Amino acid sequence: MRLTAEAETFRLREVFTISRGSRTAQEVVTVRVSDGGAQGWGECTPYARYDETVAGVIEEIRALPEAALTRAALAEALPAGAARNAVDCALWDLEAKRAGKPAWALAGLAQPGPVVTAYTLSLGEPEAMRAKAAEHAWRPLLKVKLGGEGDMARLEAVREGAPKTKIIIDANEGWTAEEYAELAPALLRLGVAMVEQPLPAGADGMLGEIARPLPVCADEACHDRASLPGLRGKYDMVNIKLDKTGGLTEALALRDAARAEGYQVMVGCMMGTSLAMAPAVLVAQGAEIADLDGPLLLAEDREAALEYDDAGVHPPAPALWG
Repeated sequence: MRLTAEAETFRLREVFTISRGSRTAQEVVTVRVSDGGAQGWGECTPYARYDETVAGVIEEIRALPEAALTRAALAEALPAGAARNAVDCALWDLEAKRAGKPAWALAGLAQPGPVVTAYTLSLGEPEAMRAKAAEHAWRPLLKVKLGGEGDMARLEAVREGAPKTKIIIDANEGWTAEEYAELAPALLRLGVAMVEQPLPAGADGMLGEIARPLPVCADEACHDRASLPGLRGKYDMVNIKLDKTGGLTEALALRDAARAEGYQVMVGCMMGTSLAMAPAVLVAQGAEIADLDGPLLLAEDREAALEYDDAGVHPPAPALWG
């Protein structure tokens, strides 16, 4: 077995801003696993919020012994996170190519179809966000990045720009308990369907003490199945991202465990290419919300890129993954 990991950079269509900062390009880690015949590949996006760096993730991956290159052994060798995700997804792709069967069949899943995905509006001044909302008002679901002073004006502007579109918001841990309590009634008034991670993970106890007429989704507070006990009473939905779970294997397990505990499911992504989104499309089947718009925000993508149309994001072609 041969394992490689390298950094690649993909330009964004425009500056993308959240409460933690802005960027014009996305650096990802691409992993390839080969048995001398078939080759599988996967992608991850290291995230500074979780103390990950591109160089650190590559080092973790390159240090893996050959004995760790099965999905079961990998789960013991690496913790949940970006490094494990890229290798796990590459192993799924390799297994599919060896078997001549799609990854969804190997996972025992029903044949996947297209999934409606949110389109994300980055954090900006109200006028700019109004214009972007109007430009994308035809889309069925918009995700609005908030998390700073002036959020109410931003949200009002987005609703003016897209008066009929379903809206969800993501504060990226950017509010205090007091700010969220003050904003919540206005969110309902503006028809917001869900709020994602309004408070910092680890400082979210207030969510268990108030009524939640607006569903609250755990993102930074939910990584894998081990996160679930800490969410009880505070969240109504979990956001499953493969870069947090450590790959497709744990993502599918987390989805089933979360459903069993009564949570709704959102399947999201870090910024990445079609290769990163491809396995997530399998997890997103039947999810209440999918947020797999990474490639739509890029100026360049992989060959055999995922298809996006009015039906949503389509499952990957074998030439891409799985």
